[in-house]
This record gives sequence, C-alpha cells and structure tokens, in this order.
Amino acid sequence: MILRNFSVPLQCLLLFTIVAATGTVLSCKKSGTPAPVINPPVIQPAVDPPTAATIGFFLDDWQARTISITNFKDTTIPASASTILNVNASAILTKIPPAIFGNNANLWMTQMVTEAPLITHVTNLHPHIIRFPGGSISDVFFWNAQKGVAPADAPDSLLQANGTKQPSGFWFGKNPESWTLSVDNYYAMLQQTGNKGLITINYGYARYGKSANPVAAGAHLAADWVRYDNGRTRYWEIGNENFGDWEAGHRINTADNKDGQPAIITGEVYGAHFKVFADSMRKAAAEIGRTIQIGALMTEAPRASWATNTEKTWNTGLLSKTGNSPDYYVVHNYFTPYNTNSNADEVLASAVNEPKKMIDFVQQTLTAGGATIKPVALDEWNIFAVGSRQMVSHVNGMHAVILLGELLKSKYGLSARWDLANGWDNGNDHAMFNNGDEPGGVPKWNPRPVFHHMFFFKKFLGDRAISSSVVSNPAVETSASSFSSGQVGITLVNKSTTPQTVQVNIDNFTTGSRFYWYTLTGGSDNGEFSGKVFVNGKGPDYVSGGPASYADLVPYSASATGGIRVALPARAVVVLLVDKKS
Repeated sequence: MILRNFSVPLQCLLLFTIVAATGTVLSCKKSGTPAPVINPPVIQPAVDPPTAATIGFFLDDWQARTISITNFKDTTIPASASTILNVNASAILTKIPPAIFGNNANLWMTQMVTEAPLITHVTNLHPHIIRFPGGSISDVFFWNAQKGVAPADAPDSLLQANGTKQPSGFWFGKNPESWTLSVDNYYAMLQQTGNKGLITINYGYARYGKSANPVAAGAHLAADWVRYDNGRTRYWEIGNENFGDWEAGHRINTADNKDGQPAIITGEVYGAHFKVFADSMRKAAAEIGRTIQIGALMTEAPRASWATNTEKTWNTGLLSKTGNSPDYYVVHNYFTPYNTNSNADEVLASAVNEPKKMIDFVQQTLTAGGATIKPVALDEWNIFAVGSRQMVSHVNGMHAVILLGELLKSKYGLSARWDLANGWDNGNDHAMFNNGDEPGGVPKWNPRPVFHHMFFFKKFLGDRAISSSVVSNPAVETSASSFSSGQVGITLVNKSTTPQTVQVNIDNFTTGSRFYWYTLTGGSDNGEFSGKVFVNGKGPDYVSGGPASYADLVPYSASATGGIRVALPARAVVVLLVDKKS
C-alpha cells in the first residue's frame, strides 16, 4: 500500500475507526484537506408499546421516575471482563406497574401502627400494595365483627378435607388486642406508610354459612365492606385458594346447608358465586361513586395426577360460569417443591423458569375457555424450601430480585410477596421482618436480607422495563430499566459460586460521565444460605439481616469514559445506574 495515493492519511483512518465506535467528534487534516464529517451514531427513539392485556389497569397509577446521584464513593473497576451484557435503551418492554412490588400483611403481626420501626421500614420500602387480611384466614374473617362475635349463621365447627370437624377459629376485624391487626388500623397503616390496599373477601362464608341463602349473606357482607372502605381500596379479590382442600368452605356439612350446595367445592360453584359477589360489590361501589376491580382465583399451572379433581378442573369450571365478569385473575406460587430441602441452585432456578410458564398457562386457559385475556396478579409468592433456613437467607433475596425482573418481562400487573411478618419456625419463616421470636438477640422488626435486596432493586429501577441479555453465560441473570430523567438502571445476579466480571454495552443511549452501583453479598454463616447480607461491604449489627444504615448508604461510582465494567462476586447481586450524557 502506498500512503501517498490516499487523500486521507492512515492516522486519520484510525481516528475515523475510533469515531465510528465511540461517537466522539475528532478532527484530522492533511495539507489543507478538510476532514470528512463523521455523523454520530443514530439513536433509535424509545416508543412505549401498547399496554399488555395482562397488565391493563394496573398501569393507571404509573408515574414517571427521576433520579439524581450527588453523593458517591469513587472506586476502581475491573480492567477487563469475562461476560458481556447488552442493553437496548430503545427496546421498551413495558411501563412498570407500581403494583409489581406489593407485599402481604396478616392478622397476627400486631396493630402495625404501634410499631414505629416497622412503619419506618415499610415506608422506606414502599411496596405500593399491601394485601389484607392475608391468605387462608381471609375465608374465616368477619371484617365488621367484634372479638368473638361471629354472625348467628356461622357454624361452631368447620369440616376438614377428610370430613372431620375442627373448631371454626374465626377472626374479627374489630379486635383491639395488641397482637392482631384490626381493619381500621390496616387503613391507618396504609395512610402512614403511603401505600394502597388489596382486600381479600371472605368467600368461605358463602359455603359454610347456615342461613337460607349463604351466598347472598356472603355477598352482602362483602358489599358492606366496599361501602365502609369508601374508595380507599381499588383492588379486591373474592376468596383465597378456594380450590385447595386446606381452605375453609372447601368441604361443607350439607346437613347445615340450605341452598343445595355440594359437599366439595368446584370451579363451577365458585364461578357462579363469584358473579353474585361481584354484582353486589360493584353495586355498592356505584352507590358511593367509586370504581373497583375484582379478581377471581385461578390455578397457576396444570395439576399433577395426585391433585384433587377440584384443582384439576378448577379453571375450566370457573370460566364456564364467570364469562368475562372478573376484572383480573389471581394466581399464587411458592416456586420450590413443597417442604423440600432445596439447594441454592434449585431455589434460584425457580425464579427464572416459572413466571413465564405461569402467565402462558393463564392466557392459554382463558383463550380455551372463551374468556378475554385480562390483567394477572401474583398476589402470594415466596419459596417452600425448608430445613436449611432458606426462607430467611441472602439466597432468597437473590430469588426475589430475579423473580421481580422476570415478572416485568412476562408482563404481570401486580405481585405481592408473602409476607411482612410470620413466625421463626427454626428459620422456615416467610417473613420479611423478624416479629420478635428470632433467636440470637435480633431485635424485633429487624429486616431480613430479602428486604435489602428489594429495597436496592427498587432504588435503581426506573419507570420502563427495557431489553437486556447476557452473552453466553447462564450463571448471570439480568433485568434493565430506564428513567424518565434519562438514566439506565441494570440488575445483575450471579447465581454461581464463581466470581464474574461483566462489561455493560448500552445501545441507543449516549453514556454520561459516570455510573454507580451497589453490591449485595452474603456472609460465611449457615453454608450456602447465609442469613446476612452485606451492601457495599457494610453488614448487619446482629447475627442476621443487613446494614441498619441501608437508607443512607452511598453507591460506589466510577468514570464511564473507559467503559462500564463491574465485578460480580459469587452468589451476589449488583444494581447499577448509568448516567446519560446531557
């Protein structure tokens, strides 16, 4: 090659290569010849897609999110990376529904408003939705009753699945005792923490009630709650897991029943009753000038051969009676096999694989039943792994982060984790907070690792989910988002026991001067299920949990001019924020 035959010298060609790769404006001249103009990379506009039918009205209270980082700790980054992450800032998957971060209260976790540390933590986390009164207790809960005063037509005993009797064990919404949660204090807690409600109606009463028309009695009780609520709550659901033989009203004493209901519930029975409840509740809402949305229960997956016939046929029976009456559909999932000592790999894999399977199953079921696809709410989720304190571990926090990202990719409208408080049970405790029974001097309401994972995941999560993918490394999971203020937020989870280094490439985005991150790692206690979480090296003051100063921790930061690379320790989470060039 003879360089003098070219009007642009080799040095300029090299510079042009740099321009094409970086968008940097450079100048190069030879003998008065003007340098060619190099246009910056074309950035495709980000366009919001149509709202997914499975999200629907859960986006009605969407708000733009902005963020600005002014305080950080400058640090170094890896010189190279073994893993590539590609993010496309213009490929919007969905606007992010605020209800995706919900949680569950229950009736045995105190009056809440009396617990200042708990109120502070719930305010800081801001789950947006807090479901009540919680799980199976919903079907034995009389919201407007004084302690011990059940309706006259409520039986003294209920039938178990095997036909034996047990005391009814009803719960009451006007119980003022300190250990339980009244309806009024539930509302007060929501107001104090800035959250909203999701109320589960007592459907079981329509089955076990002894009046001449127990369905009408149950529907009237539900409608009265709608009137009393007076527009404070938009989302309601009728019953909790009523397809399950563990629920009150699944099996009833037909000798007490006066409207000809079968001994064992079916999807058809629930579907027909759903319409009666929904009509009464909507009429009550219209009387007070309010609009509510009412959810119907579905099974989330095909049932195994050993499941009851009720479970196997629930969805088809339900849809044969409800038609398009439900406003949304409710599913639950505890992801790992029931009461199994699952290892960390199994726990983490369940968060990756199950969300899309569930939503696909729900949509296929609705289509096969001739029903319109409507919003989907996963309003109970956690893991069932037991025996190694998996539920209170750093790994369960990692599971939550992966799961939330997958729920956004699969376009759920709402999710609510089970639950805020529960019981220690040697570490088989679903709770986000210690309710005072955890050993080792851990203070009441000390947040478990999952709280910190969800807090920091939300901190760098924008208002739109965007496309992201890891190249050829199944150990690393990712999700990404963008802020209306321009930044890109990225979550990285290393499921493996081998440290990783990750280079982040963002298409259709002009990177600013800096990026910021928090790294969440476990401790060396309890094998692979550490009960501790360290955030940027700051750990708990007690034998479990995370840093008490979580709300004040500043992120690490580095210059983005040399590329965006982060170290991802073994079994760790990194949440990352990248500035956009102004």
